[in-house]
Amino acid sequence: MENYGKFDMVCQILEENGRDKAKLIPILQAVQEVYRYLPEEMLAFIASSLNISPARVYGVATFFSHFTLKPKGKHLIKVCDGTACHVKKSTLLIDAVRTKLKLASNETTTKDMLFTIETVSCLGACGLAPAIVIDNDVHGQVTPEKIIKILEDIMKQEENLQWVLI
Repeated sequence: MENYGKFDMVCQILEENGRDKAKLIPILQAVQEVYRYLPEEMLAFIASSLNISPARVYGVATFFSHFTLKPKGKHLIKVCDGTACHVKKSTLLIDAVRTKLKLASNETTTKDMLFTIETVSCLGACGLAPAIVIDNDVHGQVTPEKIIKILEDIMKQEENLQWVLI
C-alpha cells in the first residue's frame, strides 16, 4: 500500500481525462508535466488503467519527440544548433554548458537533477542566433560567457531556495 501514493497524481490525471483511451496523448503530457519524464512503471499503470496494451502506450511515448523516458533536470536548457545558430558557433555554447555543469560526453542531466541540456534543430529565433531557451525563457545572441552567467544566476537562486526551505 505504501507505493499507492506515487500513483495518486496519475489517477487524478486519468480521472480528469475520463479514463478515455482516445486521450492517451494528453494523459501522457500531463504525467510528464508532473514527473518531468514518463517513468516505465507509470506507462504500465496507464495502460492497465485504460485497458490498452503496454506496447501501444510505449509506442506513443517513444514516437513523439516531446516525450522522454529518461528523467530530466529541474531546469531544461535547449541550445539551438540549427543552421543560423551553428554558423554563429552554438557548439561553443554547448561546450561551455557541458564544462560548467561537469557533464561527461554521454550525460545530459546533472547528477543533482538540477539541469538537463538538449541540442535542438531550431528554436525559430534565427534572428537572435545563437539562441538558447532555459525554462521557456528565450535568450538571444548568447556567448559562452553569457550562458555561464545565466547558469550561475540559476544556481544561486537554487542555493537561496534551499536555505529558505531548511
